[in-house]
Amino acid sequence: MTPLGPHLTVFLREYLPNQREMSVQTSDTYAYAFQLLICFAAERLKTTPSALFIEQLDPTLVLAFLEHLEKERGNCARTRNSRLAAIKTFFRFLEYRLPICLEQTRRIRAIPVKKTDEVIIGYLNREEIQALLDAPDPSSRHGLRDRAMFHLAYAGGLRVSELVGLRVADLTLHPQPAIHVMGKGRRERVLPLWKETAIAVRDWLKVRGEPSSTALFLNARDETMTRSGFEYILEKHIRVASTKQPSLTQKRVSPHRLRHSCAMHTLHATGDIRKVSLWLGHATLQSTEVYLRADPTEKLEAMASLIPPTLRRGRFRPPDKLLTLLRPKP
Repeated sequence: MTPLGPHLTVFLREYLPNQREMSVQTSDTYAYAFQLLICFAAERLKTTPSALFIEQLDPTLVLAFLEHLEKERGNCARTRNSRLAAIKTFFRFLEYRLPICLEQTRRIRAIPVKKTDEVIIGYLNREEIQALLDAPDPSSRHGLRDRAMFHLAYAGGLRVSELVGLRVADLTLHPQPAIHVMGKGRRERVLPLWKETAIAVRDWLKVRGEPSSTALFLNARDETMTRSGFEYILEKHIRVASTKQPSLTQKRVSPHRLRHSCAMHTLHATGDIRKVSLWLGHATLQSTEVYLRADPTEKLEAMASLIPPTLRRGRFRPPDKLLTLLRPKP
């Protein structure tokens, strides 16, 4: 039996950042996927995470984990496929380190991805966003932190990995407030900040203190904020915001929905999909076109520019009841 821990450590700390040159955000996403997998496997096998062996992560357990993501955690097929991609990358890495696991590796890499529907994206309207931004208590340290996080996540259209990965050094407040973001695929972008967002961030920095961590946002232990920590905080404040905007109770508000909301509001304001793509840090316009399908404005303009075909006028006359009775039944 081969211990899992040492190989997973090399995979996350050396292989991904050095050999594959993946960004910190991508490495963190992979690490989070394995955090979910290892916790699930340890509970299922009645053992501790550090006592797991590679051979125990067989295709049956991986398939059960993927089903757990969809049915119990409520993840969509796209998230399920993302977690599977991380697992396949790890086992592809093991092919060269552990030839003894070659058959297990090939079976896991043969697990198919699930087809996904191209659904219309969901987003929050301006009233719902405002209710969320007003939910944190600005008279407390954590309230100032949460308000600054929500403002940055929405104003910058940030992925959750980009948000929790921000450092204090990535923030510029003079002369023009802006943040430097390392995005997906190692694509960097600089985003200017609204005056309101800059004020929220300044208020947080005043009470942040000088902990050892260089991260911009910290948890209750003054350590770097995690993805799961931000998700918990967002869920807590959504319950508060729902008292002012009851429509929030009908929506599943995830961190990525704040990014969708920024994209849709930017599209409404500018009418230019290229500016939305630039703001979000997409590699191609094809990734941004999903917002056009959710926005009816372009479709209404197209409909207004067309001349609809005319209808031939006529008057409906019901058939004679006696003739209808005498007709043979099909």
